[in-house]
Amino acid sequence: MTLPLALSNQRVQRLRRLIGRRDERRMEGVLVVEGAVLILEAAEAGWEIESQFVAPGTDPLEVGGEILKLAEGVLERVASTDSPQPILAVVRRRAVDPGIIGSADFVVVADGVSDPGNLGTMLRSAEGSGADALVVTPGTVDYTNPKVVRASAGSIFRLPVVEVSDVSELALSGLVPIGTSSHGATAYTDLDMTRRIALVLGNEPRGLSADTNVAEWVTIPLQGQVESLNVAMACAVLCFEVARQRRSGSDTVASP
Repeated sequence: MTLPLALSNQRVQRLRRLIGRRDERRMEGVLVVEGAVLILEAAEAGWEIESQFVAPGTDPLEVGGEILKLAEGVLERVASTDSPQPILAVVRRRAVDPGIIGSADFVVVADGVSDPGNLGTMLRSAEGSGADALVVTPGTVDYTNPKVVRASAGSIFRLPVVEVSDVSELALSGLVPIGTSSHGATAYTDLDMTRRIALVLGNEPRGLSADTNVAEWVTIPLQGQVESLNVAMACAVLCFEVARQRRSGSDTVASP
C-alpha cells in the first residue's frame, strides 16, 4: 500500500514550485489546474493531464495522469488559495502556432496587464466574443499563473495565447492595432470593428502609453465622475461591441 505523500515529498515540492514560480512552469511546459471542473475542461479541450494530486477523501478524475494521494493538510499548504479545491492537476501546455496571428480576424491584446484576475477575465471575454486569440506582451502577468487559470474559467484551454515582443508585430500581420484610451478618442460605437483588428488594452493604473504602436484609438464614453473602467470590464464592453458589429454584417457602424 502506497502511503499518502507528505509535504517533504519531492513530487509535492515540485508541485509547490510549479504553483509559485513562473520560470519553473515555463521550463517544464506545464501549468497547475485547481478543481475538478477546470481539470475536466482541460481534458475535454485536449490538454494532457500529467498528474493528479488528490486530498484525503477525494476520488481522482477519469482523465488520465498519475494519481498522487496527499497526506492530511498537505494540499492546504501548497495550493495558492485559502480554501483550495480538493484536487489539483499538473497539465501539459499545448503548443500554439504563432502563425495564427497571420490568419486572425480579431485578437485581444493584453499590453502590460498585471493583475491575474483581470487577464483571466479578459480571456473569457475574448473567447465569448469570438476572438481568434489573446496576445500578450512583455510585462503582462504570466498567463500560466494559477490565478489566471482560475479566472479564465476554462477559456485558457480553448483560446490560443500568443506572445509577442511588441504591438507593432500585429500590424505586420495585417491587423489594425486599435488602442484603448479613457479620453480623446473615437467612441467605441462609432469605430468600424468589422475589419481585421487587434484590440489593445493596457496596464491597469496607467493604461496604454501615448507612443504605443497603434493605428487608431477608441474610448468608452462615461457618465458622471467616473474616469475609466477596470481593464477587464473595458475589455468585455469592447469585445462584445466587436461581436455586435460583426453579427450585423454591415461595414458601417450602426447606432447602439
